[in-house]
Amino acid sequence: MTEIRLLTPTGHLGFTMLEAESFRRGMAQGPDFVVADSGSSDIGPHPLGADEQCSPVEWQTHDLEIMLLACRKQGVPMIIGSASDTGTDRGVDSYVQIIRDVARRHGLPPFRLACIYAQVSPDEVRRRLRAGARCEGLDGRPDLTEADLDRTDRIVAVMGAEPIVAALEAGADVIICGRSSDPAIFAAPLLWKGMDPATAYYAGKVLECASFCAEPFMGKESVLGTVRPGEVVVEPMHPDQRCTPLSVASHAMYERATPFFEHVPGGVLDMRHCRYEAVDERRCRVTGFAFRPETAPRVKLEGAGKRGERCLAIVGFRDPDTVARIDEVLDWARRKVEARFGREGYELHYHVYGRDGVMRDLEVADRLAHELCVIVEGVAPDRRTAAEITAMGARQMFYARLPGVKGTAGTAALMSDEVLHARPAYEWTVNHALSVQDPSELFRLHLTTVP
Repeated sequence: MTEIRLLTPTGHLGFTMLEAESFRRGMAQGPDFVVADSGSSDIGPHPLGADEQCSPVEWQTHDLEIMLLACRKQGVPMIIGSASDTGTDRGVDSYVQIIRDVARRHGLPPFRLACIYAQVSPDEVRRRLRAGARCEGLDGRPDLTEADLDRTDRIVAVMGAEPIVAALEAGADVIICGRSSDPAIFAAPLLWKGMDPATAYYAGKVLECASFCAEPFMGKESVLGTVRPGEVVVEPMHPDQRCTPLSVASHAMYERATPFFEHVPGGVLDMRHCRYEAVDERRCRVTGFAFRPETAPRVKLEGAGKRGERCLAIVGFRDPDTVARIDEVLDWARRKVEARFGREGYELHYHVYGRDGVMRDLEVADRLAHELCVIVEGVAPDRRTAAEITAMGARQMFYARLPGVKGTAGTAALMSDEVLHARPAYEWTVNHALSVQDPSELFRLHLTTVP
């Protein structure tokens, strides 16, 4: 083993469609594996809890078709992680069906397809808790309890490299994974080929978001990683992008609390001593990474549960006095809702865009915008109640009685005088690491021949 080449065309397959031209440039470089992530918890708890995709099937099919045809033409194994946004059993089955349809439509020669399921029932987790297994809370959460499971509709386990390595060992040409660790889907073929864990997981870390590690910023463009023991060289496939020491090093800070450590199934990738060097104007070499294995196997669990039905209304404010006193307006409307519905059994949220609608308590701006958009969000056990709460929470803002105000008009404006029925509200209920005997024991591998 001297070097292994990994090509990744997108950081989230199907979320928006990949750019085909740079992918074709990458395939012309002769990659050994094509790997793409297709899911994330960034999309919030609703898709997992409701078991729905957040991306149109047409976009997913577009990406999978381009990748499958190129990979089968060149005989390159293809690995997809976190199928259909959430990596539930539905997501895996959906992608398997797309693969079958594409293969049939194009008359592809037979190939080996592996699907790896990652969904775990709340009852199975409950059984393990009762048997004495610990499920440690992450990011400051307490350990998992049965009460948490009572609020949970759906759970996925986050797979590491082991089930994917098993699929490769069994001769799979195409692997569709349930919920997966992003770096692990890249590390798996490298580990299978004998690469050390530090190199394998660093390659996964830098390649997981494709062209996000290059500059200038471009989404959905392909990136090629050339991997040798102790060394990863990254190169963008779009001719106007470049991977520089700055762009690659800064990617270590993307969506991270620290740029120095990446927790992956089985251990921690240590990037404190990474060295970033320009190979030429477009390529960057990274060395100096290390890996600390975990002393006992654990598997991360992600779970979501439904809070209630949800409705929205949109209200605008331009009057300077009302804008300056927006909290008094919201307090007035909230009290009116409480007078009818009490204070429990529902939720009423006001999202004030132009003040802190995005950042909330983390906002640091010292002045309001000259106009505000307030999104009123009502959540209740049934849609009718959610709609009434939302309507009252919006319309009462027109009638807020502010001291000193003599006018009766011009305080608020409705973009449309209606309540919008939104998708149900879900919350994250499980973000924990379950102690296991074997890191593969929660995952189910199935192999078949297509077509």
